[in-house]
Amino acid sequence: MPTSDFDYHLPPELIAQSPIEPRDASRLLVLHRDTGESEHRRFRDILDHLRAGDVMVFNQSRVIPARLYGHRADTGSKVEFLLLRVNPDGTWQAMARPGRRLRPGVVVEIEEKSPQPPFTKGGLEPPPFVKGDRGGFQVEIIASHDDGVKTVRLSSDEAVERFGHTPLPPYIRERLSDPERYQTVYSRQPGSVAAPTAGLHFTDELLQVVGDLGVETVFVTLHVGLDTFKPVEEDDPADHKIHTEHYQIDSQAAESLNKAKADGRRIIAVGTTSVRVLEQAALDLEQSGQSGISPTEGEASLFILPGHHFRLVDAMITNFHLPRSSLVMLVSAFVEHGQRGGGPSTGSGRAGVLAAYKEAIEQKYRFYSFGDAMLIV
Repeated sequence: MPTSDFDYHLPPELIAQSPIEPRDASRLLVLHRDTGESEHRRFRDILDHLRAGDVMVFNQSRVIPARLYGHRADTGSKVEFLLLRVNPDGTWQAMARPGRRLRPGVVVEIEEKSPQPPFTKGGLEPPPFVKGDRGGFQVEIIASHDDGVKTVRLSSDEAVERFGHTPLPPYIRERLSDPERYQTVYSRQPGSVAAPTAGLHFTDELLQVVGDLGVETVFVTLHVGLDTFKPVEEDDPADHKIHTEHYQIDSQAAESLNKAKADGRRIIAVGTTSVRVLEQAALDLEQSGQSGISPTEGEASLFILPGHHFRLVDAMITNFHLPRSSLVMLVSAFVEHGQRGGGPSTGSGRAGVLAAYKEAIEQKYRFYSFGDAMLIV
């Protein structure tokens, strides 16, 4: 299927600009893969679709304040960075704007984040340059790469918390008064440049009720990277090079998941990031001649397209994703797998997802990071 098959039109007014309060008051579209039928509920009604023995898998990664604003030390011109991930040698991968002029050796002096910069049509605008507000924090360009990514060195990793801004997606134009609303309530491991947004709907109270129902909660880590913001630009999705994302599964999580699978209990992934962790780890183990999942840490490079055979995930909670994105393709693959039990792609999953999206648009659901949710069973 060409990338254009995963396109759809979204009225701009349905792009959620701010989080709803309370978190679990968002809407929930429940999609039944076997029948194609849907239900329209509130997110807190997800309890009606859970049962004792289910295992819910959450991505506990925490968003870092990855957006930095500064001025070149030599010319004073404005520069913006989006930190993507730290390298083993302590340098960072980062996107930079303007990128072409930032050659190796250029040093950028980073401005403190108070006051928070306003939002403009073109995105975040750096605060006015005020001599003396830099605090000695610098970013040096080390190398430029073909995909537009820079390797940079920070003069202090610890200073990111003081100088960095919450890296909201470019389609969100409104100011976020509380940065914690772009974090899940269970986030623990810093490293993402975007929130695992399906988890934003959970409150501490809802998680407590989920546990009281006899549902087991398992936490894994996948640090969300650049592809969350990127549409697939190639005509054939198979030609798209997906960026790797660091993940980790500890022994307790692996044991719980293997036992659930052996018992025939459902594994419900909260978000596409949790799906990617589980399917990557299961596929890696399968290729070594084993089944299930083991404690592991590595780089997730799996690009899930229709036709993928899902090894662990039985149900999924997810938000509504951008057109032509790798995430729409993943969700389409999951819907199709439930309809046909895997095997060669027929396009039925894509059709089912786009039909659900069309219904959500007609019902005025809110889309993207701060938007409403789907439960796919």
